[in-house]
Amino acid sequence: MKKMLFVYNPNAGKGLLRPKVSDIVDIFVKAGYEVTIYPTQSYRDAYKKVCELEEGYQLVVCSGGDGTIDEVVTGMMQREHKIPIGYIPTGTTNDFANSLHIPKDILMAAHTSVNGAPFACDIGRFNDDVFVYIAAFGLFTDVSYQTKQNVKNVLGHLAYVLEGVKRLYNIPSYHVKVTYDDQVIEENFVYGMVTNSRSVGGFRNIIGKHVVFDDGEFEVTLIKSPKNALELQEIIAALLIEQIDTKHMYTFKTNHITFESLEEIPWTLDGEFGGQHDFVQIHNEKQALQIMVSPEHISSLMEYPEKLSLEAAEEKTEE
Repeated sequence: MKKMLFVYNPNAGKGLLRPKVSDIVDIFVKAGYEVTIYPTQSYRDAYKKVCELEEGYQLVVCSGGDGTIDEVVTGMMQREHKIPIGYIPTGTTNDFANSLHIPKDILMAAHTSVNGAPFACDIGRFNDDVFVYIAAFGLFTDVSYQTKQNVKNVLGHLAYVLEGVKRLYNIPSYHVKVTYDDQVIEENFVYGMVTNSRSVGGFRNIIGKHVVFDDGEFEVTLIKSPKNALELQEIIAALLIEQIDTKHMYTFKTNHITFESLEEIPWTLDGEFGGQHDFVQIHNEKQALQIMVSPEHISSLMEYPEKLSLEAAEEKTEE
């Protein structure tokens, strides 16, 4: 039998996974896998488990929120022999899963994890660390990891909004030099994000249109510091209607970017604390990770979907 590791966070979301673990494992076994089950016990536990996983496994499936998938991917990127990852989202927002059309239904996501198709997506290198879909600093970025789990479980996405609203009148501003593609921007910013996602914090479109996940480029959004209350209101209005306001924002694509500042700035990686840094170098590792998705959605995630049609035609010719 094929071997797989199933690692899950029993505290993610509203604990919806626990009563369905038996049904999930049944799906895995029916797909021909011998399953090793591991519930995480502490922070970075999933990362350590994947790093230490012995050879001979064909698949790792994880369940939890964005922090859990971040730990598993980070662990996988440390391994010489990388294997596909399946994901059953049970967190509060699940931006990465939503972007890849991974089903919200737990059992359907489990089915996709073992019966779907591997999709090679980009991964971000952040100094010596790794992120799956977002590296960000500034306004609201500490909300996800400072909001208590029990509050997230009860209020869901509203918890992020309520926690974020508290900070609107005490906004830190950072003077940052940003360098990318022979371009240099030096300004005061209240927010910056480097993403490979179609939604952040449940919000879509603010990142830009036509986001794909295997093109070797990130989408970058930088929000300038407002000079007065009117500018702050304009920025908030743009965020609420999910539109880019070019007066107050920079948006562009790049595969490599650096951030330099005089002070150390706290960053978040996939919703988890990423440390404080005065120099950050971010690089896109194109198609570095295989993640299991529904076959019918692969073409919508790709830079060149016609490649699938060509491969299908070649397989038919060989038959």
